[in-house]
Amino acid sequence: MGKKPFRSSPHTGDGGSKGSVQLEFEEGRLLGPLFGEFDQNLIALENRLGVFIAARGNRLTIEGEHESATRARDVLITLYNRLQQGGQIELADVESAVAMTDTLLAPSVPPVEGSSDSPLQIRTRRKVIQPRSPTQVRYIQHLHKSDMIFALGPAGTGKTYLAVAQAVHELISGGVDRIILSRPAVEAGERLGFLPGDMREKVDPYLRPLYDALNDMLPPEQVERRLASGEIEVAPLAFMRGRTLSDAFVILDEAQNTTPMQMKMFLTRFGTRCRMVICGDPTQVDLPPPQRSGLADAVARLEGVEGIAMVRFDPKEVVRHPLVGRIVEAYDAERHVEN
Repeated sequence: MGKKPFRSSPHTGDGGSKGSVQLEFEEGRLLGPLFGEFDQNLIALENRLGVFIAARGNRLTIEGEHESATRARDVLITLYNRLQQGGQIELADVESAVAMTDTLLAPSVPPVEGSSDSPLQIRTRRKVIQPRSPTQVRYIQHLHKSDMIFALGPAGTGKTYLAVAQAVHELISGGVDRIILSRPAVEAGERLGFLPGDMREKVDPYLRPLYDALNDMLPPEQVERRLASGEIEVAPLAFMRGRTLSDAFVILDEAQNTTPMQMKMFLTRFGTRCRMVICGDPTQVDLPPPQRSGLADAVARLEGVEGIAMVRFDPKEVVRHPLVGRIVEAYDAERHVEN
């Protein structure tokens, strides 16, 4: 049998609450990317968990409160395993891995029924995507298991990105024949004829985030080829009327900007062997008053309906730059004060 990638041994101090944990990694070549440039990953971990990390060769000593030192160890093991699997580590991944350790401390995020055999990652042509927050774990489990999912939460929590990743995985593995990505073009009132250019040029500004996600999952030439062949379709919501969507993975982005009638129209496009994900932030509605959001209306009507999953992301689970999370929390706090 081969060697384990690391060895861990706890050393508890006299009082039992403080102590140290030692890690010894076998593959020294991975320690550079694990520690980060100028040890920035270790410094971020120290600041986040209130521990002290000393490195000597392949061995790390983590000192601090027992729970914090143990969490730091788990984070380093998670990041090291990601490197072993050919992944990369950015500074944001350290924060995400710390958030993932909260799963053990937060039983309020229950596992999805029947998901014990679901892989906690999504494989695409260009990368392997792993969850970066406790709710992302549950979301990925639903993406593997559920036919219709409502993903609710602020920007930056990975709602659309993970849905596009799962759609690409299903397409390249033969699970579906095509991907359909849609979002409402609210700013133009869906009157796309007033915009210059051909149809693709008219709608592209509204759909650019979906193209960006696709190009992150597939080589650009494959994206263009599959768009040309119809295997991938990116279209405004107005073009969904009258269709039945079968053998497809369908994603509706920015769903909070649909009207109740548009949402009903979209949901009833559901066909045989169809997977559907509806993504939106209920707090960021751009519809002119007094128009009600179709997303809020659908969630109120469909909560608890068998076969429909609801996944709610907390603002604290924003996985972009940490500053984005603080901005979201600040705006959310102001909205609660106004209400």
